[in-house]
Amino acid sequence: MLVFQFAISLLAGLASAASVKRAAPVDGIAGFATQNGGTTGGAGGSTTTVTTLAALRAAVAGTSPKIVKISGIITGDGEVVDVESNTSVLGVGSNSGLTGGGLRVKKSSNVIIRNLRLSKSPAPTDLVGIQESTNVWVDHNTFSSDLDHSKDYYDGAFDVSHGSDFITASWNVFTNHYKTSLVGHSDKNSAEDTGHLRVTYHHNYFLNVNSRLPSLRFGTGHIYNNYYKTVATSGVDSRLGAQVLVESNVFDSVTSPIATKLHGGYAVQRDNILINTTMNTDLVAGTLSTAPYSYSLDAANTVVATVTKSAGAGIVTF
Repeated sequence: MLVFQFAISLLAGLASAASVKRAAPVDGIAGFATQNGGTTGGAGGSTTTVTTLAALRAAVAGTSPKIVKISGIITGDGEVVDVESNTSVLGVGSNSGLTGGGLRVKKSSNVIIRNLRLSKSPAPTDLVGIQESTNVWVDHNTFSSDLDHSKDYYDGAFDVSHGSDFITASWNVFTNHYKTSLVGHSDKNSAEDTGHLRVTYHHNYFLNVNSRLPSLRFGTGHIYNNYYKTVATSGVDSRLGAQVLVESNVFDSVTSPIATKLHGGYAVQRDNILINTTMNTDLVAGTLSTAPYSYSLDAANTVVATVTKSAGAGIVTF
C-alpha cells in the first residue's frame, strides 16, 4: 500500500490530508461531507416506510432524526419534496425511488439520500436539488431522464446552489440527461457562494449525458475515480474562480473533458485516462492540488471495472 501524505491546500485552508491508493470502500462516506462535523442523517432516529407521495412528504418533514424508507417507485406531481435536517432517505431493495418529481434539501443540514431511482422530473424541479444547506451525502442512486425532449424540458439531475457546502456525491449513475450537475446557479451569486460550494464527486458513472459533470462556479470541487462514457458537449467545467482537482478518472468519448479558460475557472488534473478523447490544451492551472481529508484513491486503470460493477441503485440495499 502506497501512502501519499499531502500538505495543507492554500485554497482549502483546512486540515492536511492523505490519499491512499487502495480499493475504495463501496459502502462508506468520504469527501467533503465528512467535514464540518460529518454527515449522519437520521441515525438513531425512528424508521418509517412510505409508498405514496403524501406519506413521503409527511415523513421527511421536521428536524428530529429519522430514517425514511421508500418502497417501490412513487409517482410525483412535478413539484419538490422538501427533505429537512437530520434525515436519511433510503430506497428499499433495488427498485425504489421517485419519478416525475424531485427531492429538495433547502436550508437544512445533515441529510443522506441513498439507493434511489430518480427519474424524469420536468423543469424547474431537479431530481435532487440542494440549496442553502450543509452536509449532504448523495450515494448509490440512479438518476435518469431521456434525450428525446429539448435540453430545457428537464432541469438538473443533481444541483447544488445558494452557498451550500460540505457535499458528497458518490457511487451514483447519471444517464440520459442534458444538464446533469450544476454547482452554483448564477454568475451573479458570488457574494453568497464564494467560500462555500465544496463538493466531492467520486466513483460516479456518467453515461450518455450531455454536459455539467459538474459545471462549477465559485466553489471547490474534488473529482476522482469517476467514469465518463459518451459525453456530447462538456465534462468538468470550472467557472468564475472555481478550483477543481480532477484525478484518476476515465474519460471515454468525451468532448471537452475539463474546461477552464472559457469561463474563468482553474483546474489541477492528474492521472486521468483518456479513451477516444483529447484533453483540453488551454487549461488554466489551479491551486487545489490536495484535498482537506483522507480518502482511498483507486488507480485509474481499475475505475471502469469498479464503477460499472458497483455504482447506482441496487448495490447497497436496505
